[in-house]
Amino acid sequence: MKLWGGRFKKSESKLMEDFNSSLGFDRRLYKEDIEGSMAHVKMLSKCGILTQEEVRSILEGLKSILKDIESGKLKVEGDYEDIHSFVEINLIDRIGQVAKKLHTARSRNDQVAVDFRLYVKKEAQEVVQSIEILQTAIKDLGERNNVIMPGYTHLQRAQVVTFKHYIMAYYSMLSRDKNRILNAVEIMDESPLGCCALAGTTYDIDRYFTAKELGFRKPVDNFLDGVSDRDYVLEMLSDFSILMMHLSRLSEELILWSSKEFDFVQIDDEFSTGSSIMPQKKNPDAAELIRGKTGRVYGSLMALLTTMKGIPLAYNKDMQEDKEQFFNSLDTILSCLKIMNGILSTLKVNKDNTFNAVKKGFLNATEAADYLVNKGMAFRDAHKVIGEIVLYCENKNKSIEDLQLEELKNFSTLFSEDVYEFIDYRNTLNRGIKKNLK
Repeated sequence: MKLWGGRFKKSESKLMEDFNSSLGFDRRLYKEDIEGSMAHVKMLSKCGILTQEEVRSILEGLKSILKDIESGKLKVEGDYEDIHSFVEINLIDRIGQVAKKLHTARSRNDQVAVDFRLYVKKEAQEVVQSIEILQTAIKDLGERNNVIMPGYTHLQRAQVVTFKHYIMAYYSMLSRDKNRILNAVEIMDESPLGCCALAGTTYDIDRYFTAKELGFRKPVDNFLDGVSDRDYVLEMLSDFSILMMHLSRLSEELILWSSKEFDFVQIDDEFSTGSSIMPQKKNPDAAELIRGKTGRVYGSLMALLTTMKGIPLAYNKDMQEDKEQFFNSLDTILSCLKIMNGILSTLKVNKDNTFNAVKKGFLNATEAADYLVNKGMAFRDAHKVIGEIVLYCENKNKSIEDLQLEELKNFSTLFSEDVYEFIDYRNTLNRGIKKNLK
């Protein structure tokens, strides 16, 4: 049985049935579809369109379907066009012909629109919660490892920072990610139920009732926009893409830091793999997979943007492509957040190696230049003097702080004994950026 077909002389081909069917992926929306239907039928009762007895029978039938699906008694499968036809046909089987009144003053266009908005709103909260869990792991990791390490620009050692300050940069990125998702939820918080196919209905319905019943802030303002809007999916995919970009950058840091060339961190065995031929290998595959899966989420965003770019108002079947793109990206995001939380919760920081990298990187060179400026030298001249000192140190295999005062005075007579305290790595942190390292 289909929910349409009265004007057709020929049956749909099996090839077209399979091509047209979306039950294989939109089965995820079963709960939202039933919730939307329950709100709709309550509204039909409130407005006097259905009798209380009809509504009671429909509601009981819908509740029984939901219960059986969640218990595993009823499998969401079979020869159905989509989740909407699955629910309605099963409802007809359970309560009889009265079930056909459920679709009064409603179209599948506004039905799927409200189902998907409900789903996206709900899952956005799960993503936000996963972000917050990862932020806690980042904060804990930083608190445990407030040790000196190099900060980089151009992947070259630049200035001394702490591991805590470094890793907390990703905490800040994730805060923006969370705010973007919450903002997207606020923008999309409007109910399309009651728009029907594209131009509303002649029934005297109450869209504000169903909006409130389903937890939306208000009904949409425009019917055509209500059934054809997928901006909220695009915005969420965009937010997911930025979030994945941040996770990918962090993954790249961990991949580099865990290499023997850096040896700053050790990724736990639980989140590493080995080589089938080289027994010494310990590969950062968890981080590499996160980095790789970023492209998958980018691809979903570009695919849906491309799908939507040429669609006239209102609903077109092209828009069925939105769900697989969102579902795939959502699953990817949630798994990557959980894996990254596991990586960081078990990460070990090699503080001796991070400190040694600081000493070898002349990371107090800027402070040495500042020292000369404080003694009256112009910064450009100080920059040149310290550059010459760095060259000298490289030839002697020394650090700036290892030079004798007589050696420093060969480059400038402004140097005196207090230079060593000024360019001490810990003092540079306490002086210039300590207030920003919390």
